Amino acid sequence: MIRFSFKTMKILIIIVLTCSNICFGQVKSDSAELKKQNVENHCDSVYKPSYKKLIIPTVFIGFGVVSLNSDALKNLNSSTKYEIGEHQPKHITLDNYTQYLPAAMVYGYNLAGIKGKHNLKERTIIYGTSQLISAAFVLPLKHLVKEERPDGTNHLSFPSGHTATAFSSAHFLFREYQDENIWIALSGYPIALFTGVYRTLNDKHWVGDVVAGAGFGILSTEIAYWIFPIVNKIFKNNESKGVTFIYPVIQSKSVGLGLVLNL
Repeated sequence: MIRFSFKTMKILIIIVLTCSNICFGQVKSDSAELKKQNVENHCDSVYKPSYKKLIIPTVFIGFGVVSLNSDALKNLNSSTKYEIGEHQPKHITLDNYTQYLPAAMVYGYNLAGIKGKHNLKERTIIYGTSQLISAAFVLPLKHLVKEERPDGTNHLSFPSGHTATAFSSAHFLFREYQDENIWIALSGYPIALFTGVYRTLNDKHWVGDVVAGAGFGILSTEIAYWIFPIVNKIFKNNESKGVTFIYPVIQSKSVGLGLVLNL
């Protein structure tokens, strides 16, 4: 039987409250106005929140949270680490780059003339927003949970930030091309899966960390699309002021900045 500790319950409550604030805090106040207009001539359904789209990320996140205290899932983590140690795969750093590849593909396809749902400015705002939301989930949880990494380097294992970035990027690709070309839309997920698998093969994360990271990544991109009409309106209102949007990109051993220009 799975038992939830006070720590696990606290994590679940924080996740639920964060999702509620991000998803519905501003949407409710602006809902009447948004129903009257299409943003940049796109279909309203693109930005309409759907509980069905929460099923997969919720299951992934739930698996990861439960794995922190479930003996059965802890055994899965341990057995996976043992099998990896038995085969001793070569550690590579490719996963540091593949986490961004699906998002780069969106820009590449557009340059090649295969247009997605949004123009350069709009998709950059959406992707930047998704990374901000992902960081808002992942970074506090790492310091709250303090789970030790499989290689023992630190206690910032849960959830996997690389996997969250990879799946937020892959879901960004999916959302941009799901109505244009389904094969292109799906092409980012194998890359994201590769990133997640190699986080375990590189002895940086447990299985539960990676699964939870995938859930947070997908959820972050969904929320970014839902609140895009509001964010886009803010940018439009400040167009004449030349607003620049800067957001942090933080991983365990690297820190950087993302930049969104008001083009």
